[in-house]
Amino acid sequence: MPQPHTAVYTGSFDPVTLGHLHVIERASRLFDKLIIGIGINADKKPLFDPQERVALLENVTHDFSNVCVEVFSGLAVDFVRSVDANIMVRGIRPLTDTAGEFTMMMANHQLDPSIETVFLMADERFAHISSSLLKQIAMLSDDDEQLAKFVPLKIIPELRSKLRS
Repeated sequence: MPQPHTAVYTGSFDPVTLGHLHVIERASRLFDKLIIGIGINADKKPLFDPQERVALLENVTHDFSNVCVEVFSGLAVDFVRSVDANIMVRGIRPLTDTAGEFTMMMANHQLDPSIETVFLMADERFAHISSSLLKQIAMLSDDDEQLAKFVPLKIIPELRSKLRS
């Protein structure tokens, strides 16, 4: 039987943004255990490989004692089940994510009605942040202070290194 106070937050996290980190921080206060599931999408060419994303997420979440990071492939609902959870956490940005996330929630509910989805609305400071936007800024700006408005300071060296290669 699933643990009632374990939640799973899935995404590509390529790379982790301040928006992701804000959702992680809030969800870690709501649930006894939060598992961050890094999804593998064979159709996408990620900037960071799965193990690099694990390392980046572990680096920025190490202060949260109830958070762990795992990689998965396949359906998110299958991953949620595999870790004995029944709650999915989704961060949404106003307007841009709502329709897609609602559709995904309904599909997940059809696949497994026992899994509930909890939406956490992005704080207005982070509502505009996307991985593609921050990659663009990182490529065009050498100013780490500007980039730190979008990603955790701890990952800026790895992000810059990856974009240079």
